[in-house]
Amino acid sequence: MLTELASSHIERYARQILLPEIGGAGQLRLLNARVVVLGAGGLGSAAALYLAAAGVGHLIIADHDRVELSNLQRQILHTTERVGQTKTASARQAIAALNPEVQVTLCTERILQEGVDALVQQGDLVVDGSDNFASRYLLNQACFLAKKPLVSAAVLGFEGQLTTFRHGVDATAPCYRCLYPHPPAPGSTPTCRSAGVLGALTGILGAWQAAEAIKELLGVGETLAGSLLLLNVLHGQWQRIRFAKNPACPLCASPNAIGERHVP
Repeated sequence: MLTELASSHIERYARQILLPEIGGAGQLRLLNARVVVLGAGGLGSAAALYLAAAGVGHLIIADHDRVELSNLQRQILHTTERVGQTKTASARQAIAALNPEVQVTLCTERILQEGVDALVQQGDLVVDGSDNFASRYLLNQACFLAKKPLVSAAVLGFEGQLTTFRHGVDATAPCYRCLYPHPPAPGSTPTCRSAGVLGALTGILGAWQAAEAIKELLGVGETLAGSLLLLNVLHGQWQRIRFAKNPACPLCASPNAIGERHVP
């Protein structure tokens, strides 16, 4: 654990340290922080790169896929030369090139209920860059039980959304299942694979996830907990919608929720 900034830190993070909300003490906290990034795709690419650039000391990158040519339109962690590599190995190369001081731990297993708890426990905070409802519900539950904050985003076409779930930080804050109590029926909603997505949109929201994660790690600014940001880049529109803890939430409203598991 670092106890003071080195001269190389002061030079690398100078523009960030100048911010009064961060300063030297905040930069030191970032250097000692651990963040789990689930998904090294479009959202995870931008989030991981900006977290690494900001000096978050340890990133745990989880993804079971390999790089495909069709990924490169939006997944900026990867390159044409790395098509066929695991996304986690490609991510490690990109992060090392950007900031070799960042420690990177890789998880190449598909995240299922048996492994999600161990993954979440590795970080101080989790960034969700997954692309399916099953992973989002699993991660929400694991973060809730582990009392770890979760920064969540989703994209489709020209539209996206972003929020933070302050698990373990604020007992009155809602969770993902307060917002979406039950997952949609399989095949009832389009996916990026079937409907497409603008690559730049994943960059916008992935970078915003990194910003929200940094705010949560440092305890600065106004949290997005209880607010859902909706962005439509085709029409240049965004709105912020407030939502509250659901008293009938199948996860966090139960008086015995802590320690219990609930099937979505």
